[in-house]
Amino acid sequence: MTMPPDDDPARDPVSDALQRLDATLSRLEATVSRRLEAEASPDDRDAELHLLEEDRSRLAAALDAASARLAQVEATSGEVGHRLDRAIAAVAGVLERH
Repeated sequence: MTMPPDDDPARDPVSDALQRLDATLSRLEATVSRRLEAEASPDDRDAELHLLEEDRSRLAAALDAASARLAQVEATSGEVGHRLDRAIAAVAGVLERH
């Protein structure tokens, strides 16, 4: 394919400039579209990090609840132990008297 010489009247510099501008605008639009799509959809690492943070929060709340329940059970167990000791002593006292 031969290019017309620069001084060829058939060659229109405005048309050439418009074609180059059109091609450049098309590339720019494609680049902007890709960038907007990338910003609109979160990165896999960000999504995974968010899920891990939610899991950590959920597990921390469950651990706190379990710890509170354990403390309550231990306190109740101690009280039950003291009552049993008193009951055993009372039964032993009754048995000694009879």
